[in-house]
Amino acid sequence: MDSATTNSRTKYRWNISDAGLRFGSTKLAGAIIRGTLILAVLSALVLIGARPAQAQTEAVLYNFYYGSDGAYPASSLTFDGAGNLYGTTCSYEGQGPGYGTVFELSPNGNGGWNETVLYSFTGGADGNNPVHSNVIFDSVGNLYGTTQLGGSNGQGVVFELSPVGGSWTETILYNFCSQAGCPDGAEPLTGLIMDPAGNLYGTTSSGAVFELSPSGGGWTEQVIYNVATSFNASLTMDAAGNIFGAGDSTVFELSPNGNGGWDPTVIHAFTRYPAEGILPEGTPLLDKAGNIYGTTALGGAKNYGIVYKLSPGKKGRWKDQILYSFKSGKDGANPWAGIVFDAAGNIYGATHNGDESDGGTVFELVAPVGTVKYYREKILWRFTGMDGYWPFGSLIWDSAGKLYGTTVFGGSNGVGVVFEVTP
Repeated sequence: MDSATTNSRTKYRWNISDAGLRFGSTKLAGAIIRGTLILAVLSALVLIGARPAQAQTEAVLYNFYYGSDGAYPASSLTFDGAGNLYGTTCSYEGQGPGYGTVFELSPNGNGGWNETVLYSFTGGADGNNPVHSNVIFDSVGNLYGTTQLGGSNGQGVVFELSPVGGSWTETILYNFCSQAGCPDGAEPLTGLIMDPAGNLYGTTSSGAVFELSPSGGGWTEQVIYNVATSFNASLTMDAAGNIFGAGDSTVFELSPNGNGGWDPTVIHAFTRYPAEGILPEGTPLLDKAGNIYGTTALGGAKNYGIVYKLSPGKKGRWKDQILYSFKSGKDGANPWAGIVFDAAGNIYGATHNGDESDGGTVFELVAPVGTVKYYREKILWRFTGMDGYWPFGSLIWDSAGKLYGTTVFGGSNGVGVVFEVTP
């Protein structure tokens, strides 16, 4: 691995005023100057009228407007049992309308959606910047997530939002602190998972996988694995309680050892860049057979990222397979988001860049059938500006077979949308 690879993984605070991460000549534009982005979006809008109609349909459910409703949604979404959507908006240092929000989108009965801000972070003790953090529910309707910054130590928090009457009340479950004497990690960038006992698990950008357990009316934190973590990949847990995650160049498994600890295993190390991919940013996904699927932001045949599959084999060895290499241009590039399946085994996801406008895509990989041996890519939507720009978070399904996600930029106000795609 060359120096460019190493330097590309320098930890950062998600800051839209940054020039962006670079890997060789490839720009992973996780952040750019807002004014530059808006000019790019406006330029892209000029192209919309000249483009042919797309076969699938996309609908913008909500345009953020850079006000009290928040801006720049970079996380995936969560459904509740009533069909409402929940997510977060982020902030960036010294600019923006605030320090991030947790929001709800509810169908209004007339084919539209209404947004409600459940909580606005103040940037202090209550947290600051829930950048890639989706929110999750517990069994009684409380929401959980993380912020990258803020808290009593300024290093981020794990928070809980509880419905009280017609509003939501925030409780800080844990304040991170990376100084001597509290080496528990710092700056959590992604969301959480919860096991059946109510323990929470997540990652920090400083390189820790942590467990947060309810204890005596409070919460106890322990670091269960140290690894150079991914910026965008959350954890996954199987039915046996094993945890799977992605580091900056590995996919790993953590297995409970029966004594309150965890045994780590590196399932796969991405060491053959650029051939097999590098920077696994998508959250690992398990199928019923125990195979693991995910994405890398770079590498593959054209160095624009891949969708990979890892299959368990004999003696604990895993076989790696590239299901698709992105080529940029019309098929997309740099998939930061994870993937989802449909019932037929087809794969769906989003690329961060691609097409002439670099606005990103929603894609389907059609599973091999009969004599066909390879996945075939089908572009479901190409983002061009008013319909969204740069999807980061993974997609989710509803019961009717529609896909939902967010873009961090674009829309009528240039600061992000919630969208729906009907395959």
